[in-house]
Amino acid sequence: MNSDWQWVQLGEISEVISKGTTPTTHGVAFLDSGIPFLRAEDVVGGAVDVNSVKYYIDEKTHNKLLSRSQLQPGDFLITIAGSLGRVGYVPLNAPPLNCNQAVAFVRLKPNTIDLNFLLYVFQYEGITKSLLDVQKVGTIGNLNLEQIRDFQIPLPPLTEQKRIASLLARADRLRGLRRAAREQCDSLLQSVFLEMFGGENNFDRVDFEELLEEDPKNGFYLSSDHYGSGTPIIRIDAFYDGVLENPSKFKRLQATKKQIEEFKVQNGEILINRVNSLEYLGKCALVKGLTETTLFESNMMRIRINRKLAHPVYITKYLTTQSAYSQIIQKAKKAVNQASINQQDVKSLIIPVPPLALQEEFARVVARVEALRARMDESARQGEALFQSLLAESFGGDVT
Repeated sequence: MNSDWQWVQLGEISEVISKGTTPTTHGVAFLDSGIPFLRAEDVVGGAVDVNSVKYYIDEKTHNKLLSRSQLQPGDFLITIAGSLGRVGYVPLNAPPLNCNQAVAFVRLKPNTIDLNFLLYVFQYEGITKSLLDVQKVGTIGNLNLEQIRDFQIPLPPLTEQKRIASLLARADRLRGLRRAAREQCDSLLQSVFLEMFGGENNFDRVDFEELLEEDPKNGFYLSSDHYGSGTPIIRIDAFYDGVLENPSKFKRLQATKKQIEEFKVQNGEILINRVNSLEYLGKCALVKGLTETTLFESNMMRIRINRKLAHPVYITKYLTTQSAYSQIIQKAKKAVNQASINQQDVKSLIIPVPPLALQEEFARVVARVEALRARMDESARQGEALFQSLLAESFGGDVT
């Protein structure tokens, strides 16, 4: 860093460092309209989107019961409970706002630091690591106001702050555009699916069982002491919305030859979640990209499609639709904090079956879009690498 930079504690350049509270502790209920009440979920980087806030309080609660957690335009926000260290700021044209105890607010001294510069400081792990390596209470991380007050940040002259923030903003926009392009691939597939199969009432509808080569197979469980090395295993966090993560990220465990033979999964098969919270019950993924024998865990079941009757790509996409999810929810056995389905529930799902040639055409479209998405992913990685490199140059060395 240049010689005219200095390290300062956040408290040195702040007029107020405080946090919010929750109206329910005062017996006050949330409203459907009124003064927006921010939670940690509303702090996602940059200016807070007031229009996306889901909770509101009345003026009396805001002005009296929660007067100490009133926010002002330009306040810098830091999440201090649960998901730690997310930052944002109150827009300069914001209406009256309030916040809960998971959000700390820093009211900065005028003309000391640029808000966008401070946002980017908090995105550089080399600086924030010391703040975020905190003790946990149970399984939840927490920051206190003293830690925020003592947190040290680099502080160049204000003109230099603005220059750095402008440079990083351009790189940030670039990575945002690349992420958005990647997301457009998902929207494209959804549009193609609806165009090709949206009139599903025109197709024959059969019990899922009729399309299977064999009954669904539940996975298996081994305790954590078996994990570390050995055979890769697909766990419930390895897929979402029909897509399996990169197999190189799978955990490994020590399994017997008998277990490997019984619980291996192969490319072209489908995994469906059978035990989870109701929101995620029935999520599935098409297995592909495996280059070695791989197992699957007990909270999912393996589906083998009869390829003479249906295509796994089409079936996987259908299982991610609202129509399939509604059927799963109707069949679910609900318990505290989770729900479940069994093999018979899955076999009895009603599946619309388009002509096999149409399903295969959709699979070819998916293959082309996924090839495009792979290129988009690489582009997004490059954008992220550029941004992280600029952060390191900005706050770990000289910016040229």
